[in-house]
Amino acid sequence: MSTTSSVSQTTGASVDQWVFRIAGLFVLASLALSQLHSPNWLWFTAFVGANMFQASFTGFCPLAKILDKLGVRAGAAFCPSAARR
Repeated sequence: MSTTSSVSQTTGASVDQWVFRIAGLFVLASLALSQLHSPNWLWFTAFVGANMFQASFTGFCPLAKILDKLGVRAGAAFCPSAARR
C-alpha cells in the first residue's frame, strides 16, 4: 500500500459524511431549481429522499459504493464493520 492511499484512508471526511453532504446539496439545489425554473425539479428531491429511505433499510447506496471505490474512508452507516474498529 502506498503512503498516498493510506493517507486518504485516515484523513478527511468519511463516506457517510460525503453521502450526507452530497444528498443535502442535491435536495437544496433541486428545491432552488423548482422555484426558479420548474416545479418538476421536485421529482429529483423525491428521488434523493426515496434513495436515502431505501438505503436506511438495505445499506445499499450507489454514491457510497462510488466513494468507496475512490478510496474515501469508510464510515459507520454504510460499512458497519468500520464502527467496530
